[in-house]
Amino acid sequence: MTAAGVGQPDGVTGGWLASARQRPSPNWDQRPPGVEVDLLVIHAISLPPGAFGGEGVERLFTNRLDPDAHPFFRSIEGLRVSAHLFIRRDGTLYQFVPLYGRAWHAGQSSFAGRPRCNDFSVGIELEGTDHHPYTPAQYRRLGRTAAAVMAACPGIARDRIAGHADIAPDRKTDPGRAFDWQRFYAELDGARV
Repeated sequence: MTAAGVGQPDGVTGGWLASARQRPSPNWDQRPPGVEVDLLVIHAISLPPGAFGGEGVERLFTNRLDPDAHPFFRSIEGLRVSAHLFIRRDGTLYQFVPLYGRAWHAGQSSFAGRPRCNDFSVGIELEGTDHHPYTPAQYRRLGRTAAAVMAACPGIARDRIAGHADIAPDRKTDPGRAFDWQRFYAELDGARV
């Protein structure tokens, strides 16, 4: 099954990347009819905040987060969110939502004057914070993954890649000052050759 603007290049089957570990989330729905996927949004997340390597993000996106496992989890109990993809510090890639689906990652947002970015975007979460440098493995994986997403969704051009802070500046700051955009673009360009 595909939607407008989502093709099936090598390595993508039914909206799922072959290189990703599949962890289907219930937190997604169909995009509006006829909407072209033409935006890639880069996020940062860590659960609990500032902690890396646990199962918090995966459990959040699959509605299995135990509110008693950490005090912070109580404050997000019942939150229903997802992203299409998640890249751990070691470069491991997880996919929660097929590319043709509308993941619930952007919230209230706008890009180039167009609201409701979830309708027309793919969201990639990096395990990190605004202030911790991202790892070389994450940049390599992000470059390859973004290239695969762009091949599957040809409406996404280089100038249609944004951070969460760019589409929701009053609410969000990620991927933050620690994210090296030039390094990401170098990895992306290398992966698209």
